Amino acid sequence: MADKVWITRTAPGGEATADRVRDLGFEPLVAPLLATQAVGEGAIDLTGVGALAFTSANAVDAFARRTADRRRRVFAVGSATAARARAAGFADVRSANGDVAALARLIGATAAEIEGEVLHPVAAEPAGDLAAVGASIRTLTIYDTAPAPLPDELARSMANLDAVLVYSPKAARLLADILRARPAPNLRLLCLSAAVAAPLTEVVARELSVAALPNEEALLNLLVD
Repeated sequence: MADKVWITRTAPGGEATADRVRDLGFEPLVAPLLATQAVGEGAIDLTGVGALAFTSANAVDAFARRTADRRRRVFAVGSATAARARAAGFADVRSANGDVAALARLIGATAAEIEGEVLHPVAAEPAGDLAAVGASIRTLTIYDTAPAPLPDELARSMANLDAVLVYSPKAARLLADILRARPAPNLRLLCLSAAVAAPLTEVVARELSVAALPNEEALLNLLVD
């Protein structure tokens, strides 16, 4: 029987991750720890905006629902976010293939080409500050996340899981609370970054590992290491 891997990624990306986990020979269980909800409504004023910066695919989705304008250059934190932007209709998309700091460096390196400010649509609790040298950054809170209910079946089988994939510090804090109430000492906690792992350092587990790079490919590499 294949080892079971809990995918906590927020919808709609969990099913794509499940396919990748299955291809690696594991049994995926998709149960997001967080659910997204829109913040604000109506068209977004893009006056004076020369480029867009996205640090999550969820931000791309929330932004795309509120405006049909796809003319501006997009800076994306990584390949998954860049792919979501292209799928939403943006033609000029550049990926930092890293974390928020890498995205800031990418924007700073091309700041002279940007006419206007860079709009950064974010979650109510963003993953990190985006400060790019030479570029004016304006943040716009466009979505929020709230705890999602833990399925009863998953709660009952927690001790039988092999690993859990964790994508954000907020999700990690929720997971830490769950594991304090339902200890699973044989569970491997696999985290997208050091910031994601930080809330889990006091949790009793078989393993707490951080991806070499803050992207899903590196995270999934932890499964087979």
